[in-house]
Amino acid sequence: MKFISWNVNGMRSILTKGFYDFIKKEQPDILCLQETKMQEGQAKVDLPDYQEYWSSADKLGYSGVAIFTKTKPLAVTFGIGMEQHDNEGRVITAEYPSFFLVNVYTPNAQRGLTRLSYRQEWDSDFLTYLKRLERKKPIIFCGDLNVAHKEIDLANPKANQKTAGFTKEEREDFDRIITAGFVDTFREFHKEGGHYSWWSYMFNARKRDIGWRIDYFLISKALRPRLKDAFIRKDVMGSDHAPVGVIMT
Repeated sequence: MKFISWNVNGMRSILTKGFYDFIKKEQPDILCLQETKMQEGQAKVDLPDYQEYWSSADKLGYSGVAIFTKTKPLAVTFGIGMEQHDNEGRVITAEYPSFFLVNVYTPNAQRGLTRLSYRQEWDSDFLTYLKRLERKKPIIFCGDLNVAHKEIDLANPKANQKTAGFTKEEREDFDRIITAGFVDTFREFHKEGGHYSWWSYMFNARKRDIGWRIDYFLISKALRPRLKDAFIRKDVMGSDHAPVGVIMT
């Protein structure tokens, strides 16, 4: 099975920027999108081979995630079951016979770290949610986690120690995900730096490859034997993020 995750930075926009060509070429079995910035039905997404599931923020034009899947899930749920977190359309969980798939768009700590304390609360509650699910069956979770875990995960680590997405607090929260038993799939195959999935629109950053790796697939350790590849499609345009993916048996 091929899984792909992509922060599209606006679903209605990406539809006119090569989205269908990308799907036709990659043929993912399951496609997870973040930052859709729309309510279901605001745009027609013409993918007839896929079941589709949407979670939108109460605030129009903000956040939002979606799952497109060729195989109908056993069940689909929205949010993490906590009212203080579930009005921004950040999580969809699809249950399959041998795993749960969780698509997540993690809150950004924001410029000036104005939302860092909330981000820490989210990280803790989201990990609790994952571990609760994992008691039933293994998990694949993916999305824009809005954190570069290690110094090799961004081009300029020294200059960004107090920048949202690379604070000590956010990186420690990612450490807790790893300690809890989840595997960063990309690092199973690529140990070196220089691999990024997001670039600022400023300063010609993408052309200069001054980026961050903040989009991930993580899996329960029980699924590691089924993991065959992990990749970033850095040459796919249309968003400030690149699609990321895994191949599982």
